[in-house]
Amino acid sequence: LKRERNAVVLAHNYMTPDIFYGVADLRGDSLQLARMAADTDADVIVMAGVHFMAETAKILSPDKTVLIPDERAGCSLAESITAADIEQLRAEHPGAPVCVYVNTSAEVKAAADITCTSSNAVDVVDSLGTDKVLFLPDRYLAQWVASQTDVEIIAWHGACEVHERFTGEELRAYREADPEIQIIAHPECPPDVLAEARDPAT
Repeated sequence: LKRERNAVVLAHNYMTPDIFYGVADLRGDSLQLARMAADTDADVIVMAGVHFMAETAKILSPDKTVLIPDERAGCSLAESITAADIEQLRAEHPGAPVCVYVNTSAEVKAAADITCTSSNAVDVVDSLGTDKVLFLPDRYLAQWVASQTDVEIIAWHGACEVHERFTGEELRAYREADPEIQIIAHPECPPDVLAEARDPAT
């Protein structure tokens, strides 16, 4: 069927091994997958991921058909904010630009002034040339960005339920069990996790 439809199957890093290694043509993170799919000659993109990932693939490949295998595949972070929420925040903070994380719905991206990734978030915020930025929706990524810039960051209360499962206490226990362990944490993790991920010698 994949050959008949000239389809390409994308699998996010979170997928189970049978999908990630057994079915997928392209593997990676959400934005990376959308970019890779846009570079193919496929007519159909099958996104083994959540809704916002499929929407991002469609944004980058407007002439391709994009399918998502499970309509229930949601994301706690992306679902934490709507375009109406952004409108309300703009009213509360007039003139402040809205920067949204790429892990958001197409509706939210369209309501924002600019979109960023976790790796370029600080540069994007600084590029806006303002004293205050609404940074949405991940509160932990917003806290991390605030620690890296002089711009006042107004955060939303969204979070990734997967990243919130990790705790600093858990990581301290790992380090106690193996002092040589190297801990790597995404800036979407809570501050106590990021603190434990830093090299204690620095």
